[in-house]
Amino acid sequence: MEITLDQLLASREARQDFQQELLRAHAGATLVCLTVIMPGTVKRNAHSLIVAQAALSALIARFGSDMIRMEVRDLATGYEAYLLTPLSPEEAKRAVCRIEDTHPLGRLFDLDVIDASGTILSRSDLGLEPRRCLLCDREARWCMRNHTHTHAELMARIGEMIDAYVR
Repeated sequence: MEITLDQLLASREARQDFQQELLRAHAGATLVCLTVIMPGTVKRNAHSLIVAQAALSALIARFGSDMIRMEVRDLATGYEAYLLTPLSPEEAKRAVCRIEDTHPLGRLFDLDVIDASGTILSRSDLGLEPRRCLLCDREARWCMRNHTHTHAELMARIGEMIDAYVR
């Protein structure tokens, strides 16, 4: 099912509102937010669900004993999960970066860490390198902004990664 730009923008706004609601309800906690990297207008499909389940399993394996609450949403605009932890934002960010960098599908996980004030921690906040493109060695944001690769190229690479993972 394709989504429109308006639906995508509305979902981002709703996600931010929900994040703030969770942080208000759990004062002092650190929030980890999962979304799936899926280019294009179809955000929920068989591939995105495989990625989401793999990410969720990795989060539970890492944060299971350090979890206050987990909320999962399977929406037309994409899969979302929210995990509250008592860990410091820096410790949580290091943990999610390890997951993103070492899991076979980790490059398709978008794991944000948000501190109690609502600030998103970046990799650079911890002195870590930015994420690399799925197809080349450039910084992912550079390729995304410059439309360096076609949608077909990106989807083919994502398909290869998921096929290798499920084998």
